[in-house]
Amino acid sequence: MAAQLDGSGARKGEVGFFLLATLGLSGVFWILIIRAGTLSAAGGLYVMCLMWCPGIAALATRLIRHHNVRELGWVWGKTRYEVVGYLLPILYAGVVYGLVWLTGLGERREEFGTNLFLFVGVGTVLSLFTGLGEELGWRGYLVPRLHMMRGFTQAALLSGLIWTAWHVPMLVFADYNAGAPVWYSLLCFAVLAVGASFAFAWLRLKSGSVWPAALLHASHNLYIQGYFDQVTVDSETTRYLTGEFGGGLALAAVVVAYFFWRLRDRLPARSPPS
Repeated sequence: MAAQLDGSGARKGEVGFFLLATLGLSGVFWILIIRAGTLSAAGGLYVMCLMWCPGIAALATRLIRHHNVRELGWVWGKTRYEVVGYLLPILYAGVVYGLVWLTGLGERREEFGTNLFLFVGVGTVLSLFTGLGEELGWRGYLVPRLHMMRGFTQAALLSGLIWTAWHVPMLVFADYNAGAPVWYSLLCFAVLAVGASFAFAWLRLKSGSVWPAALLHASHNLYIQGYFDQVTVDSETTRYLTGEFGGGLALAAVVVAYFFWRLRDRLPARSPPS
């Protein structure tokens, strides 16, 4: 029992180190973004660096505490999980935006203005690079350790809440919102992030790989921010329904969370990350 307690304490200490490292690194870029007032400052360089802060913190934690960068889910695993991760955001976003367009609550522009094949190919690669920075930290490192200590439900909830809190400075003090009241944007984003975290966590744990989560993140950012938001005519109504700060995607995330929570019994037993 003493050995188990010591091991648990060591794991908590290591997770605490990771979170403090993420906080310290992110703080630099939060300040730069807030001072600039916009996420597009310096051509988006600050945002890209910010998105890599959790990943760098995870790599640093592994190097300092274990002298290696293993146990972050580098293995590719079974491709079907990567496919699920990539297609899932297209599915839930397609349903939400499709309903908004069909019901007349929002309008769709006929022209996208970008070559679709170039958008999907190059866009996926670029979005995967930035998304991987976050996912090495949140899902590659954090989720397996929370799962080992707390189980799937709490791992998904806690990682989602931490992920939400990490976005708050940009949402409240910069322009990372859709123009709706801050309290509404924050509430919808929190529900979206926590709900989606059940899918992120399940795919990471089931596949043993960080790549399904990285592709889910890349696909979400690419298609929602880069396509669906761009072809939807902005209005007083759509900003409350669509996007990462609208009620539509928040409700969709609740459905996604319930679906993957029901599949929790298919996950491997709680064990040290591999």
